[in-house]
Amino acid sequence: MRIPERAWALAAGMLAAAALCLSGAAAAADAVQQTLPNGLRVIVKPDHRAPVVVSMVWYTVGSVDEVNGATGVAHVLEHMMFKGTKDVPAGQFSRIIAAAGGRDNAFTGKDYTGYFQTLHKSQLPLALKLEADRMANLVLAKEEFAREIRVVMEERRWRTDDRPRAMVYERLMATALVAHPYRNPVIGWMSDIEHMRIEDARAFYESWYAPNNAFLVVVGDIAPQEVFALAEQHFGGIRPKPLPPRKPQEEPPQLGLKRLTVKAPAEQSYVLMAYRVPALRDPEKEWEPYALEMLANVLDGNAAARLPRALVRVERLAASAGASYDGVGRGPGMFYLDGVPSAGKTIVEMEQALRRELRKVADEGVSEEELKRIKAQAVAAQVYQRDSMFFQARQIGTMETAGLSYKTPDLALEKLKQVTPAQVQEVAKKYFGDDQLTVAYLDPQPLTDRKPAAPPPGLRHAQ
Repeated sequence: MRIPERAWALAAGMLAAAALCLSGAAAAADAVQQTLPNGLRVIVKPDHRAPVVVSMVWYTVGSVDEVNGATGVAHVLEHMMFKGTKDVPAGQFSRIIAAAGGRDNAFTGKDYTGYFQTLHKSQLPLALKLEADRMANLVLAKEEFAREIRVVMEERRWRTDDRPRAMVYERLMATALVAHPYRNPVIGWMSDIEHMRIEDARAFYESWYAPNNAFLVVVGDIAPQEVFALAEQHFGGIRPKPLPPRKPQEEPPQLGLKRLTVKAPAEQSYVLMAYRVPALRDPEKEWEPYALEMLANVLDGNAAARLPRALVRVERLAASAGASYDGVGRGPGMFYLDGVPSAGKTIVEMEQALRRELRKVADEGVSEEELKRIKAQAVAAQVYQRDSMFFQARQIGTMETAGLSYKTPDLALEKLKQVTPAQVQEVAKKYFGDDQLTVAYLDPQPLTDRKPAAPPPGLRHAQ
């Protein structure tokens, strides 16, 4: 499924958790790890196809670690990390990388914040020097903070407030979860952004930005021992910090069906459904997350999958229909169904059709032939993705920040190959009752003459 307007909240405009679970075995097969005395872990994946490296510094802190009244602070701090240190004035970080022929950016997710550079392998020492500097020596100036808060407010308007399906997803999560911080948007609630103080960002930085709460991932044309030596040279002198204790944040059981309606200017109605399902916790022993992943692919793994085939092309009931399993993260797992009804069809018919196709799997199962074909397509899709060094680095980091291992994709691929039709049918029967379901409708309101907000000046970060 494509959860519309949701990529920025995941980390990853470029990665859905479902894709991460399906990643090819070669992506991290040769990765090696070493830990510095100060706690910084360094993970290196050699890839010698081009004289290029992707360097990513990941902090194991994201919106899940925020407190009420300060939602969005992880994302605001991501912006502020480009606003200078004593040695590198505000705005110079990216200019220095660009002058060296590289590109850089950053992203914030529920479980992490990451900063990356893509450059010639000879420039890796420069990237690590700059990252180490802002890990320890960030300067938070009030003028820069006030300016960046305005940018973030405009970003929220552009990414969410002016995009009705993004609003539906945001409100659905706030309804589906009652206790876990995954219920809050990564970018934060507007009121919290408006009232955020520079002290909030400074406290977050001083609490969480430390080598013992971070790891470095380097993928590219370089030897692991060379990276380990460079990491020791540039990060080794940064002292570890005592980290705030993380208390268990368990979402209580859902006690019945939840429904909500979001009214917003839009051209079409839309339904988004979320079921509470298990997340991946023990990649070696569990099988249900892999079966849920395959179920999502049965429904929406490609253009010939069941939802687009049956609801869009055959019945012409839907303009679009999809499914997705979000099971990689520190918080609750979710399985989503969504759809846009065709002209003349109602949102109620759309919901009923999505339920019907899911129920067919529960009642009738899937054939060995169908599942075999889906597995082959899923594996083939990774051949292309593995060509991207960025994808490999992002995959490693997302697994690590979810509490899994950078070696997980290798195991996950083998586990996915072992999923049986009976297992897909079993999870379809087990986890898709109304007591685990939240349904959100978009009730389209008349479109106004107001033009959607443009991307705010200064927006350069890839959540």
